[in-house]
Amino acid sequence: MKQYIVIGCGRFGSSVAKTLYKMGHDVLAIDGNEDIVQNISEEVTHAVQADATDEHALRSLGIRNFDVAVITIGSDIQSSIMATLIVKELGVKYVVAKAQNEMHAKVLYKIGADRVVFPERDMGMRVAHNLVYTNILDYIELAPEYSIMEVTALEDWIGKSLLEINIRSKYGINVMAIKHEGDRINVSPTAKDIINKDDVLVVIGHNNDLKKLERE
Repeated sequence: MKQYIVIGCGRFGSSVAKTLYKMGHDVLAIDGNEDIVQNISEEVTHAVQADATDEHALRSLGIRNFDVAVITIGSDIQSSIMATLIVKELGVKYVVAKAQNEMHAKVLYKIGADRVVFPERDMGMRVAHNLVYTNILDYIELAPEYSIMEVTALEDWIGKSLLEINIRSKYGINVMAIKHEGDRINVSPTAKDIINKDDVLVVIGHNNDLKKLERE
C-alpha cells in the first residue's frame, strides 16, 4: 500500500484521489476551497484545506513521507508550478503533474516533475478513437509513437490461437493480455491461447502498426 498526496481536488483531482482510496491506498487530499475539502473528506484517508504554494503549510503536513504526489491544480499555472517545485524539494519521491499545454509541461519537467499528464487532451484522443473505430474500446498514448489499445477480437481471430493469428508478424504488435467473458484476465497469454468471441485483447505497439487494426 502506497501513500499518495493529491493537490487540487477539482473534477480530475478528486477522481484520482477517490480512485486511489478505493484501491486501498492512503490518500491525503489538499485543496484551498473549504467546500471541496468537505465534499471529499469521507472518500479519502484525510482531506485538508491548505495553500499548495505555502511551503510551511505543506511541510507541516509531513508530505515528505508520501510516496507519490499528484498535482492537479487547474487553471492557475503559477500555483501548479510552485506546488510541484515545493513537493519535489520537500522530498516526495515521485511527482505527477497536470499540464495545460506543452510549454507548461516543459516547465514542470524542468523543475523536477517525473511525469506530466494532459487529461483533457488524452481523454479527447480516447473518445475520438472510440467513436471512429467500433472495435477500439480504449486507447492510451504512452509516448508520441507508442500506445496501448484494447481491441475486440476480430471475426477472423475467433477460434484461433495467437500463433495462428500471428499478430506480431502480421501487425507488428504485441498482446499484453486477453480479457475473457466474465472479467477473467489472462495477463501472460501464450502462443497456444485461443481467442473466443467477445474476447478483448490488450495490445501495445507503434502507432503506425496499431492503425492497421483500426482499419480492419
